[in-house]
Amino acid sequence: MSPDETGLGQAGAVLGFDHVALPMKNTDAMISFYRSLGLAVAEHRYLVQVHLGDQMINFHRPELWQGDFSLRAPEAQPPCGDLCLVWQGSAEELARLLQKAGAVIIEGPVEREGGRRVTASSVYVRDPDGNLIEFMTYPDSTKEHADVS
Repeated sequence: MSPDETGLGQAGAVLGFDHVALPMKNTDAMISFYRSLGLAVAEHRYLVQVHLGDQMINFHRPELWQGDFSLRAPEAQPPCGDLCLVWQGSAEELARLLQKAGAVIIEGPVEREGGRRVTASSVYVRDPDGNLIEFMTYPDSTKEHADVS
């Protein structure tokens, strides 16, 4: 991409997502689910942070989003998330992980175009609150995983 297409030719630029925030209702089940996926989870008084590399999901606890907290989408209530996570590994490894987490595959694997602008394989599940979670495997993800093992 050229600097004009990326916005890097200007004084500043949006580089990507740092985090997204969603309200949650089933706190204990959500914490257990995301931990069972192997993600780092940090619990705080009013939110639960799920870390994915340099990004994170902030799940607002019910006592926060049901109160006077105004720094949120005012109409958002669980389930309102539709998140896509990048999976590095085989389809079989993903299926085993999802089974261990108690997630039922509701669609996939199917081909989808992802943020990298290439076709990948996607599998869809729902988390305990009902948010749609897509696991996208890019063609090079399995090879990278095989090289690491």
